[in-house]
Amino acid sequence: MTFTTHTGNRGLVLEEKLIFEQGQAGRTGVDLPEPKGTKSRLGGLDRDSDVGLPGLSEPQVVRHFTRLSQKNFGIDSGFFPLGSCTMKHNPRINEKVARLPGLADLHPMQPESTVQGALELIDQCAHWLLVLTGMPAVAMSPAAGAQGELCGMMAIRAALDARGENRRRVLVPESAHGTNPATAAACGFTVDSIPATEDGRVDLAAFEAKLGDDVAGIMLTNPNTCGLFERDVRKIADLVHAAGGYFYCDGANFNAIVGRVRPADLGIDAMHINLHKTFSTPHGGGGPGSGPVVFSDALAPFAPIPYVVRTEDGFRLVETADENDGTKPFGRLKGFHGQMGMFIRALAYMKSHGSDGLRQASGDAVLNANYLLARLKDKLSVAYPGYCMHEALFDDGFLKDTGVSTLDLAKAIIDEGFHPMTMYFPLVVHGALLVEPTETETKESIDQFCDAVLSLVAKAQAGDAEFFKNAPYLTPRRRLDETAAARKPVLRWMPETA
Repeated sequence: MTFTTHTGNRGLVLEEKLIFEQGQAGRTGVDLPEPKGTKSRLGGLDRDSDVGLPGLSEPQVVRHFTRLSQKNFGIDSGFFPLGSCTMKHNPRINEKVARLPGLADLHPMQPESTVQGALELIDQCAHWLLVLTGMPAVAMSPAAGAQGELCGMMAIRAALDARGENRRRVLVPESAHGTNPATAAACGFTVDSIPATEDGRVDLAAFEAKLGDDVAGIMLTNPNTCGLFERDVRKIADLVHAAGGYFYCDGANFNAIVGRVRPADLGIDAMHINLHKTFSTPHGGGGPGSGPVVFSDALAPFAPIPYVVRTEDGFRLVETADENDGTKPFGRLKGFHGQMGMFIRALAYMKSHGSDGLRQASGDAVLNANYLLARLKDKLSVAYPGYCMHEALFDDGFLKDTGVSTLDLAKAIIDEGFHPMTMYFPLVVHGALLVEPTETETKESIDQFCDAVLSLVAKAQAGDAEFFKNAPYLTPRRRLDETAAARKPVLRWMPETA
């Protein structure tokens, strides 16, 4: 029986009002005395009206934010199968290390002599990245993947300018991450798209046909956004180099091959690494991010400042370009060196796993994805034939003539207690469902997810479209009118007028 409660609460899932709606004028959880013997320094600009903040007691504040936290769905709550985003478990040892005295209280303006340990930690983290990629240089400062892409493409442009060549065309496969063409355009390049073959990889013939003396390079994601390894990657590198261009690789999916494939051996000139994907640092909410970029010998001189060097007297942070050392940095990307908290967490992850553990992690990620693919492929329609890498990609062919869309299925998955997979991405696959279990999930959790998906697919194919159109049923909020929300968003709470 469906019923509505007087309060709007659903058992212990409480109907949570906005904090402004709960506030009462004059109510407060603190009691501070008026300051005595002080003069105002506002120069006549004193506020003549209320601040407009809600007045609440201490229990109200604690309960409000506790209840909000319980409405969040995160990797600590359950299975988070977002494809291409890799919301993986963040080991608690990483968090403990990042909070150690001497690390947690660092300040970027401290003298170098007082942060030698921090500089050594950055140097060690950089060393691990260089060994794992086989590359000779790395820029640690970029803040997450998008800025890492920007860093790599700015280095490529600087290298071309140093050669006196006005190459401005960048080849971008359909299977690349969507930020790739945006980054190329932001750097002043013209984007030229390369189509994919029927098996989801770069069309080599189309790629060769587009090569010319105006090509600056290629931006290739490998493994690509379809969860597939580009098996012609070495030939692609050789061809673009022969044409005088550079090879930028989007390394967002490095977590599928770390410890097994070295990007340097593939002919890559620049590649960003998402520490939150491959090395478990926290992810989401706009940061904190970290996207170090590794460079080949051809691009290393153009890497940005600052960077850490080891000298006889200890570690030093190079903040300005030095013409005498043969480098020609294109500039700097950030006010300081990078996201120190992420370096700490990533290094803790790498050192706790060791090289053999990192190799196992990438292998387990691929194993889990292929197990999930095997469980679902008979009832869902697989986008491309064969094995996948770290994520499994399906199209919406299995929902044909059911009246149920990818979005409808995703909403129903929420009622089963799972965050939905990535939907409608990549755009080259109609009604895409991109699922990435990561290496941290057990067989039991993957089986539970697969069983739930299969039960919903059976329900959709049995003709119960109406059930899906009204899902989700058990969430604090039901399905929104997304068109109205986009066209008439309510961005600010306004008090009710009498």
